[in-house]
Amino acid sequence: MVSRNISDIDVKVVIQNGEIIREYPDDKPYPSKLLFAMVRHSPIHVVVGKVEETGDCIIITVYVAGEDIWEPDFKTKKK
Repeated sequence: MVSRNISDIDVKVVIQNGEIIREYPDDKPYPSKLLFAMVRHSPIHVVVGKVEETGDCIIITVYVAGEDIWEPDFKTKKK
């Protein structure tokens, strides 16, 4: 997050208000989801895993979605 200049607050915004654009129910050790939200005019993606026993979320990765990989909606991966 630090090297990508994405703050804790940005990540919280995505987790609390973001849209689920992919689900990975078979991820190990925890099922995970790819979330998307525009935060301060930047398309932020956050992958989180959820610990079913406790309800805790584990942040796996955070990045600014780039148009080189994502369509302009930042929800659809380019082919």
